[in-house]
Amino acid sequence: MSDSRFAGRTAVIVGGHSGFGLAIARRLVAEGATVAVAGRRTSVVDEVAAELGGSGHTCDITDDEQVQALAAAAAERHGRIDVAINCAGFEKSTPIAKLTPERLRSMHAVQLDGALYCMRHFGNAMAASGGGAFLSLSSLTAHAPTGGLAAYASAKAAVEYATKIAAVEYGPAGVRFNVVAASLIETPMTEAVFTIPPVVQAMVEMTPLGRTGTVDDIAAAAAFLCSDDAAFITGQTVCVDGGGSLLALPTPQIYADVSRRWKESHAEQ
Repeated sequence: MSDSRFAGRTAVIVGGHSGFGLAIARRLVAEGATVAVAGRRTSVVDEVAAELGGSGHTCDITDDEQVQALAAAAAERHGRIDVAINCAGFEKSTPIAKLTPERLRSMHAVQLDGALYCMRHFGNAMAASGGGAFLSLSSLTAHAPTGGLAAYASAKAAVEYATKIAAVEYGPAGVRFNVVAASLIETPMTEAVFTIPPVVQAMVEMTPLGRTGTVDDIAAAAAFLCSDDAAFITGQTVCVDGGGSLLALPTPQIYADVSRRWKESHAEQ
């Protein structure tokens, strides 16, 4: 890992106070970046910003005006924006049969609308200053159908396609857009799953590299895509999954296997 790949550069990380965003923020700082951390929880954002020697900004990305203000504030505070990364989001399982308009709107407001607001305002800011790199976080659920995640996965799939369009539109201005699609990795949002040994074992067995991923795996991929090492890469989605998506196992088979292991583990207790 280089300690100077991002020297003299400013990275705005939306959702940089937790999970993937925090790991990415720490990685970029270790490689020389100055970071502006943004999120809805002011106290947590400020604490992380202080730890990383950057600036903290309160922002709800479902509000277009707040995202616009964030881009302006970060550019004014640090002189320019070289990298912008959107890690904000949440996941809540709801079968289509029970998917209410309110639940759908709340999910898409963050995962899709907010993502597009970030693309727009940070894309414009970087285009105005000569270029930069924008990264979105997605999920393998956008590629492999998973029961209960229609609202979440459809939003992530839309973000991946919007990224291709943004790459075309902003390319002439020198702004690159890419996506990291993560497998199921332990974060504060998913930690409950990792307390179930049969489920973890099933994930390991369905991954060619034979382990679950870590937030540092995501951070490494993010740092690469936002660096000059990826200067000729844009409009792409990189799956960071240990090869799990290559197996293309039927979802019902996965569910049946995990369910069986869960029942067996509890029968032994």
